[in-house]
Amino acid sequence: MVPDGPMLVHEIKHDGYRMVCRRDGDRVRVFTRRGHDRTDRVPSIAEALRALPVASATIDGEAVICDANGITDFDRLRTAGLPGFAGAVPYAFDVIALDGRDLRPIAWEARREAPIGILRGADSGIRLAEHLDGPDGPAMFRHACAMGLEGIVSERRDRPYRSGRRRTGSRSRTRRRPRRRRPQ
Repeated sequence: MVPDGPMLVHEIKHDGYRMVCRRDGDRVRVFTRRGHDRTDRVPSIAEALRALPVASATIDGEAVICDANGITDFDRLRTAGLPGFAGAVPYAFDVIALDGRDLRPIAWEARREAPIGILRGADSGIRLAEHLDGPDGPAMFRHACAMGLEGIVSERRDRPYRSGRRRTGSRSRTRRRPRRRRPQ
């Protein structure tokens, strides 16, 4: 069941590898969900982070490869192989630190201004995970199913950032997928 209500926002669940990208001046590092440094394996993502108009940032997102219709394709990402992620681009769904300021304690609604400000209009190659406000979660989920997307993530707009797979909301998957190996 897809959660619904005025305090929720809904985002497309992208089908890729979870990444936390950090930039501090010229130093850029890209980590897997388990904390393994993969910067050398994703040079295009590292360069995109360097191109942001900020002194420092930590972005939570997903490395994906999209098909011709713009839909994430995990099979293409997996066959491209982790050592290079040919064609992979990052989708940012949260900025958890910006220019030395920790944004984790701030509610999603206020945190959302950070990625909008630095990613829209920036020619960095990092895409912003768009969202839909309010009670349209079930409709968004139906559209995600019809488009063949992996699902949606529904989050409360008044909650602070929480790391991990669940973040601050719930995930609704459109289809069952076989269990897959994630990078270490």
